[in-house]
Amino acid sequence: MIVAVIPAFNEEREVGNVVKNTLPFVDRVLVVDDGSSDGTASVARAAGAVVVQHVINRGLGASLGTGIKSARKIGGTKIITLDADGQHAADEIPLFVEALDSHEVVLGSRMIEMKGNMPAFRKVAQRVGNGLTYVMFGLMVSDSQSGFRGFSAKAADALEIKTDRMEVSSEIISEIQKSGFSWTEVPITAIYTEYSLSKGQSFTVGIKTALKLFVHRIKS
Repeated sequence: MIVAVIPAFNEEREVGNVVKNTLPFVDRVLVVDDGSSDGTASVARAAGAVVVQHVINRGLGASLGTGIKSARKIGGTKIITLDADGQHAADEIPLFVEALDSHEVVLGSRMIEMKGNMPAFRKVAQRVGNGLTYVMFGLMVSDSQSGFRGFSAKAADALEIKTDRMEVSSEIISEIQKSGFSWTEVPITAIYTEYSLSKGQSFTVGIKTALKLFVHRIKS
């Protein structure tokens, strides 16, 4: 069973469209409502998603952890994660599904073919993030912060997400490196709108994330 996992916090504006666009390519869509104060949960349900809710806002990492575990509980054998703000093209999900036939983890990369409209400052920030991830975890990928990913059942069961917030993207890279799972990247389209850019992390948050990653590396 192919299950899409969509973490969402105050995403009532776009989550319904994301769910509807995703459903044709998967067997089930699971939205993790991360303590939203708006109508995210009801909009997602109305669009056809199964909704799991956090009572309080716990962060992206916690939402991904909840979503992946929940996807396995309902029988998911190929799990695809994507963002709730419309940044990812759902019609690219088959690329992940096909790649999971021969790999345990599939990472979507905006940097392989440079499709879409990624702003220049995002490209620079992405390269910095890739470099930091390589220095800390020893694995070089072209888009370490991409939220568009695929996991086999084996990888999903082994994945240990300990960080609650934005640093989870690099933690997943660390888990791939430690586990020795086979992995690959597939090209994805960068879809940036004024709305999705407003939801992205700021430079300050990026610095905090880097510091948290450093602490996580020291402890591990």
